[in-house]
Amino acid sequence: MERRTIGAAALEVGAIGLGCMPMSWAYTASQRSGENSVRAVHAALDSGASLLDTADMYGPFTNELLVGRVLKERRADAFVSTKCGLLVGEQHIVANGRPGYVKRACDASLRRLQTDVIDLYQLHRADPEVPIEETWGAMAELVAAGKVRALGLCAVGARAQRRAGAGMHDATVRQLERVQQVFPVSCVQAELSVWSPEALEALVPWCASRGVGFLAAMPLGNGFLSGTLTPGQGFEPEDMRARHPRFTAEMMAANQPIVAGLRRVARRHGERVTAAQVALAWLLAQGPHVVPVPGTKRERWAVENCAAAEVMLTREDLAEIAELPPARGSWD
Repeated sequence: MERRTIGAAALEVGAIGLGCMPMSWAYTASQRSGENSVRAVHAALDSGASLLDTADMYGPFTNELLVGRVLKERRADAFVSTKCGLLVGEQHIVANGRPGYVKRACDASLRRLQTDVIDLYQLHRADPEVPIEETWGAMAELVAAGKVRALGLCAVGARAQRRAGAGMHDATVRQLERVQQVFPVSCVQAELSVWSPEALEALVPWCASRGVGFLAAMPLGNGFLSGTLTPGQGFEPEDMRARHPRFTAEMMAANQPIVAGLRRVARRHGERVTAAQVALAWLLAQGPHVVPVPGTKRERWAVENCAAAEVMLTREDLAEIAELPPARGSWD
């Protein structure tokens, strides 16, 4: 698989990563299986997806424990990315960016992951009560201590700004400019996909101009762009898509032309190429610093996602994808 470089620290990863969140957080709890998930991680590593993306809040904590089972056997094969800064309660999630907490959280993640160093440590969200420079400074001290190799920042949630008409990632860019004065940013993670391309406006170019890597979160549109979901199928109550404005039965039906367009492109590349692989290949075409991180808990999809790195889209393919209708949500 093609290799890509993550930002200022010049860390090398496979062209496509593995998002581990669905294995224990946010999606279809009834389909979770620790053993199946472990096999999916092994399959991804075998297929060249060295970057494993997790966070202490997923579970919480159980996702890192699961990844740690694999790292205990295959640490040399993996590039480990985890996150700090969010605490999960029974009915709420709150940010905690206090320096002391960040350092304790790192030590706890190292124990769960069964490793002595985290390749990429990301700030999940800034704490509104703590200057982000203080939080970032504590994270930089973890690099100096040899516990972390590089630092990354996750984008501020942007849907409210979309409705208000503000720039989708204005707040994130402001945060990046501030923390860059404290310690180099190696990577930014934000939602980016065929049906959520907003990060291309400012965030992806900001990264490209500074040699910063970009991790494309939710690259398959929470599964929609795979073409495996049926309008009106329903979701389990704790599944994040049960409350997502693009996953009502009406909106899923309205957005089917996007999947149909991806399938048309896929057919031109061979019978075995899928809509999901075209969606991932589109991301790889956005720049050498972009690394899609599709999430899955199944071995089959992990292998299929990795194979997307072999799909080379033409200019005509990219032009056709650019002409697909924009995604609609229940706010529209």
